[in-house]
Amino acid sequence: MVPSSLRSWWRSLRRSGNADYRLDPAEAKKQIDRIPRFRILVMGRANAGKTTILQRVCNTTDQPEIFDGIGERVDARMVQGSLKRGYHNIEDELVFKSNLRYVFHDSCGFEAGSEAEFDKMKKFVTDHAKATKLERRIHAIWYCIPLNESHRMVTAAEKKFFNECDSGHVPVIVLLTKADALNLDAVDELMERGYTEDDAIKEAPEVEKQLQKGCLEKIKGWLNELKFPPQSYLMLTGKLMNKKAAD
Repeated sequence: MVPSSLRSWWRSLRRSGNADYRLDPAEAKKQIDRIPRFRILVMGRANAGKTTILQRVCNTTDQPEIFDGIGERVDARMVQGSLKRGYHNIEDELVFKSNLRYVFHDSCGFEAGSEAEFDKMKKFVTDHAKATKLERRIHAIWYCIPLNESHRMVTAAEKKFFNECDSGHVPVIVLLTKADALNLDAVDELMERGYTEDDAIKEAPEVEKQLQKGCLEKIKGWLNELKFPPQSYLMLTGKLMNKKAAD
């Protein structure tokens, strides 16, 4: 059974539904400490920066060790071959030695348009959302959307997931990755307005913030109209990722 205080915490997170929501760090640590292993499903298209995020969370630059569904280590050579092809077994557990309390699962390629992989992902979410043992449940879903592809921030894959996949009590958090890529867009925009290159670079950070805010509002507008919208959004800038307190 899940402690009532933990259920209340999840409900408060689900009700937040906005990028400005901040849970008190002490309260977050208190609730996370109740869970022996914090299990997260990480989703998003290839090159969305997923591995970088996991490494930052676990404070490492190492690659994860990977274990199959019964706890057997998966051969690293097989893993690397699969990763290059964009395929991941969603049942595999990704674990970093630097922080063994986090267990990650990677969605297995449904973003490429495979109906079979989408169905497999939905079954995984349903099964692990209802697991009787707390440590076997998925406790959150991180859906990564990169901002370096501003022409296709929300694709058919995102629409399909948020229209068809009911995660139940499991909160889905959209992580807007590669937000710093908008700096170049900001420089280009300023130079089109007549700024010199040096002045454009100097003024770019403020315009970059405006572009990031605009992207966030667009994505929220698109996804919040769907059947199962995210519970919250988080913009991952280099400044945020490099903060010592980001852990």
